[in-house]
Amino acid sequence: MAHRFHPTLLREYDIRGVVGRTLTEADGYALGRSFGTAVRRAGGSRVAVGYDGRLSSPALEEAVVKGLLDSGVDAVRIGLGPTPMLYYAEAVLDVDGGIQITGSHNPTDHNGFKLVLQHNPFFGEAIADLGAMAAAGDWSDGAGRIETVAIMDRYAARLVEGFDGAAWRIGWDAGNGAAGPVVDKLVKLLPGEHHMLFTQIDGHFPHHHPDPTIEENLADLKALVLSKKLDFGVAFDGDGDRIGVVDGKGRVIWGDQLLGIFAELVLQDQPNAVIVADVKASQALFDRIAALGGQPLMWKTGHSHIKSKMKEIAAPLGGEMTGHICFADDYYGFDDALYAAVRLIRSLTRLGRSVTALRGDMPAMANTPEIRFPIEESRKFAVIEQVRARLLAAGAQVDETDGLRVTTREGWWLLRVSHTQDMLVARAEAKNEQGLAQLIAHLDSQLADSGVIRPAIAEK
Repeated sequence: MAHRFHPTLLREYDIRGVVGRTLTEADGYALGRSFGTAVRRAGGSRVAVGYDGRLSSPALEEAVVKGLLDSGVDAVRIGLGPTPMLYYAEAVLDVDGGIQITGSHNPTDHNGFKLVLQHNPFFGEAIADLGAMAAAGDWSDGAGRIETVAIMDRYAARLVEGFDGAAWRIGWDAGNGAAGPVVDKLVKLLPGEHHMLFTQIDGHFPHHHPDPTIEENLADLKALVLSKKLDFGVAFDGDGDRIGVVDGKGRVIWGDQLLGIFAELVLQDQPNAVIVADVKASQALFDRIAALGGQPLMWKTGHSHIKSKMKEIAAPLGGEMTGHICFADDYYGFDDALYAAVRLIRSLTRLGRSVTALRGDMPAMANTPEIRFPIEESRKFAVIEQVRARLLAAGAQVDETDGLRVTTREGWWLLRVSHTQDMLVARAEAKNEQGLAQLIAHLDSQLADSGVIRPAIAEK
């Protein structure tokens, strides 16, 4: 029995689709069957399975588990919770891999899967291979067993292991996503005063969409912090692997700026260490890492790419502008926004400074947020190639680590393909507003030459 996945389902670093259109329970079964087969062929026999709070997640989890069992693999069900709880389970339980059913930060009707095999991110060609296995019906057969493990309390306790932070007044916004129940447990294990928003899981996301990289989604948290005069606030995306932070004045601290804070302490403990950040990160971060005595490494966007590169070179810290922060110094190297929140509290204590003071000392850069705009799946790679050819012909300074990062006297701009949606992604940064305007004009002219008009940019 073979199965063909929709061509847009298998992405670069996870698997995502629109429920009922490009993603069905039959896909869940085939995914479980194919991944179970891959686990068996790698010598394994047990897979941890978790799921987020989306309305479609329980049914997809059932289908995935059935696929695993029919491949001859045992399914260890950890239930409803954030993606990093699944990563934690995969790291500490006697299992050979993990599957999280999650739509992450995507719209309500989307869902998908994040995979881990033998403590390594499972992405790129490995995901494509699952599609080939399913299409050929190249599956192992068997009768696996189900085991259920309640791990949330153990996970919450691990988040505060070795905690050496002081008491702060903190706002927490779980956005009705899967991190909510863990946040409720976590704040009881921390000193200080804690004010929670939207920790009740609700797949309708009634208050705001759970994506802390979009500033409007932080409005409730900002209002809470300002009205209660809190020290700072933290927010999480739908599956709890991305963090957003606002300071006591309601100013956003983006993922790359957080990395700069964390880098200072990691480099005190590990001088000269390599710290990995994605191509969307501010030049201020790379300069900061170097100034602190570290080795900055610009790498491809995507949580799987960052984690994989960190493991390859034994980097203690890495992350993305979008709030995926990975600690491998005294944690497991995966992106865990709840752990990042705890590390932020600990960092403030060691630095002896408030979030607001740290934010105030950051260099004022003129930049855009991440700008995502729709484009047909069939055109997105072609547009990048057209722009690349024109830039190289003009002798531009182009870094092709991931897409096109173009450096000029004014600063830099980036254009790359989204590997999770049918979109192009752009960003620009300069030392002042005049330089930023020139960079954006350059970007726009390149897009226009390929017949693409991007939406207006709200400045960050």
